[in-house]
Amino acid sequence: MKHLLTSAAMLAVTATMATADYTLTILHTNDFHARFEPISRFDSGCSAEDNAEGKCFGGSARLATAIAEARARSNNSILVDGGDQFQGTLFYTYYKGALAAEMMNKMGYTAMTVGNHEFDDGPEVLRGFVDTVNFPVLMSNADVSAEGLLADAIQKSVVIEQGGEKIGLIGLTPQDTDELASPGPNVSFSDPVAAVQGEVDKLTAMGVNKIVVLSHSGFVVDQKVAAETTGVDVIVGGHSNTLLSNTAERASGPYPTMVGDTAIVQAYAYGKFLGELNVTFDDAGAITATSGDPIIMDGGVAEDAGTKARIAEAAGPLEEIRSKVVANSAAPIEGDRSVCRVMECQMGNLVADAMLDRVADQGVTIAIANSGGLRASIDAGEVTMGEVLTVLPFQNTLATFQISGQGVIDALENGVSQVEEVKGRFPQVAGLKFVWDASVAPNEGRVQSVMVKAGDGFAPIDPAATYTVVTNNYVRNGGDGYKMFKDGMNAYDFGPGLEVVLADYMAAQGAYTPYTDGRIMQK
Repeated sequence: MKHLLTSAAMLAVTATMATADYTLTILHTNDFHARFEPISRFDSGCSAEDNAEGKCFGGSARLATAIAEARARSNNSILVDGGDQFQGTLFYTYYKGALAAEMMNKMGYTAMTVGNHEFDDGPEVLRGFVDTVNFPVLMSNADVSAEGLLADAIQKSVVIEQGGEKIGLIGLTPQDTDELASPGPNVSFSDPVAAVQGEVDKLTAMGVNKIVVLSHSGFVVDQKVAAETTGVDVIVGGHSNTLLSNTAERASGPYPTMVGDTAIVQAYAYGKFLGELNVTFDDAGAITATSGDPIIMDGGVAEDAGTKARIAEAAGPLEEIRSKVVANSAAPIEGDRSVCRVMECQMGNLVADAMLDRVADQGVTIAIANSGGLRASIDAGEVTMGEVLTVLPFQNTLATFQISGQGVIDALENGVSQVEEVKGRFPQVAGLKFVWDASVAPNEGRVQSVMVKAGDGFAPIDPAATYTVVTNNYVRNGGDGYKMFKDGMNAYDFGPGLEVVLADYMAAQGAYTPYTDGRIMQK
């Protein structure tokens, strides 16, 4: 009898444990970058004809359908975003954050974190967005107390009630956002590990044992945060446009990628995937099981009719600008970030060449473009202004200045200092060529040699000589870590728009032939 009672007691305990399990579906997006319309395989615009033939991906209308279907599969889900809804197409140029807010409200987002591009137009536009959305916008590693527009608008973390349980959500943004965007002088950014741990400790003290970090900090930083903090269950990533998947060939790791007890997910970018992570927690808040994968938003996902109609309406004012054919390309022009942020690439050469060509008659001999400013590839055939604006969406202007040869070397050193993290500071160049060595520590002499154009050939750069350089106004003012350019002599930041420069240059080439020529070599 005693044995039977013991067995019965054990069964009761087991049943109690089973009912304590809690399963949550985390639906997630990141780095949407105003891709409200479907995109091509190059992450650029996609024609209505190609979309009708099922050749396009993403767009808000597909995303709306996929979210509704995913919610129907789960009886307990949240929808979160890893930042960078802003910037990337004419939709943002025209509507700023208003259309993003409208679409996110329509789709019923639970929360999002602040991406660096949410600061592209300063605190004012971000505040307008925050005031419009129906969900919290989070950022734990920034002090906004001195910025009146944001001080009462952005929270470090929030606790939500979901399916009878408390979930803690924490936001995270790049520590170098002051170099990447325009947060202004009143916002400061801090170490992500310390910031996250501080919020985890607060949430834990409140009795919250299920904690999700919405991180716009990149896959490398996410892994560091997971390894160096305690109490974080899930990190929903962004910023590095990383595809984590158990099925996709190009995936950078499994979905989720586990670091200790923390599950990390990210779903590439541009609305091309909807992340769907199913997580089971025990009563103590520990993860006991995970499943899921990013769902590709291809032609097999039907477009929600109401959303499609609203985006078509919003596109009306943009159509005349972007449908204009401005050039022709003899072949696809490679502009993918996975290429352009680590090596010489076709789009980088095109943009740098165009910049230098525009101001060569002013005595400018060197062009340096940040790869983070190149946002898409272009396919072969007719090139529209819409495609050009998708590649160069930031409304940057040409900026010229003078700097020493040593300053140029320092700039290139900065440019190759974060290749391992695939950062946008990687330099695309014209009028010079250089060799760099990844085995050398960052900022310790990775740049091995620099040659500058001299007549029909190249000669070693003279560190003591003065060179006239062209870049864009963002980089000239210290963006992407190019702080040495801020002290450039005779600076002029108000040249023509970079998108106009590129369109004019391509138009003058006839059918442009993309190329690389070894101007950037890795030792």
